[in-house]
Amino acid sequence: MNTELNWFKSTYSAGDGGECIEVAATGHAVLVRDSKDLTRPHVTVSPTRWAHFVRYAADS
Repeated sequence: MNTELNWFKSTYSAGDGGECIEVAATGHAVLVRDSKDLTRPHVTVSPTRWAHFVRYAADS
């Protein structure tokens, strides 16, 4: 079984080393981490909560 996560950055990320997060989705969770410090733990949220956050952020 392959347990490697596919992390990705937002297309809005400038790629210049500024503030950015990375996201990885599994079948039951969405993981969020700081792309500048991968030694820190990630945050795990449900897909439903992530969808609510994305909608909220898009409206802001």
